[in-house]
Amino acid sequence: MNSYLPLAVSTVLAFLLIPALARLVGLFALAVEHEEAVLITRFGKLAAVLTQPGWHWLPDRILPWVGIRRASLQRDFRHFRDVHINSVSGTTMLVDLWLELRITDAKRALYDVADWDRSLQNLVQHAAISILGSREFQQILTDRVEIGELLKRDIGAETARWGVSIEQVFVRNVSLLPEVSRQVFETIAARLERAKADIEEEGRLLVSLLEAKMSLQVAPLIADAKGQYPAALDRAFASLGREQAVLTAYNELYELSLVRPHRTITFSGFAEKELSPIDAMMASPPLTDGHAPTYGVPPLSSQEDHVFRNNTLAPRSPHQLPTVVKPS
Repeated sequence: MNSYLPLAVSTVLAFLLIPALARLVGLFALAVEHEEAVLITRFGKLAAVLTQPGWHWLPDRILPWVGIRRASLQRDFRHFRDVHINSVSGTTMLVDLWLELRITDAKRALYDVADWDRSLQNLVQHAAISILGSREFQQILTDRVEIGELLKRDIGAETARWGVSIEQVFVRNVSLLPEVSRQVFETIAARLERAKADIEEEGRLLVSLLEAKMSLQVAPLIADAKGQYPAALDRAFASLGREQAVLTAYNELYELSLVRPHRTITFSGFAEKELSPIDAMMASPPLTDGHAPTYGVPPLSSQEDHVFRNNTLAPRSPHQLPTVVKPS
């Protein structure tokens, strides 16, 4: 058992020495990750730029005048919220911009510009105001892809000098201030009302035009139809003329049809000298004040008619007066 004790002790010491050796090696070596750049400076001057992933020996790393700065070369993004922009018509908008970028030259990004992140923010605001401010609100809503490409070219031309590449620019959200939104809604409502009125007026004009065309087409037909009625009457009277008795009866009926019963007293069947105007006046209703009794024929009304007929069918003496017949 004592023979295994030194082996166990040496094994434990080996495991304890591995982290210490790794720490010691780390003092003289440098690990570079994938998509990463390591800049080494000596006495404040850039000495080397390491971009190859893996271990790199750097014996003087522990010296105080040696500096190490790391920069990620991976794709990164920036989200700029609520960028205030006035359209060409003066409408104030709030625009959100999304940028996808990548550092292509770590030396320029870290040493040629003091703070490229803050400079990028100012550059994006300037480019957005310059490009979006020359367009209408509706164009910004509909041409987002084109606007993104314009912003990409404009911003990318400046950031290339900093060692930063702009890969994508998206116009994400376009909103209005509350009071501006209310004004826009009122304007849209007014335009809708005007469009509705224009459509209704156009519809009325079309209806009037169709009615005029229809009247123009129907007028000859109506005139032709009205002309057929007198022609039919002419043929009917010609046919009645062949039967004298029928024509006489028709004429008598037609004369009677022209009488207005509620306003006319008709004396029918009397010869020329059988009824004088005096007799007709005596047969008419007497004047009354509404209290004295009446005699003869009751007063006229709209529901009654009075026909005085001569009884030509029964023989009568020369001194017999014509009888008065009142319909029941």
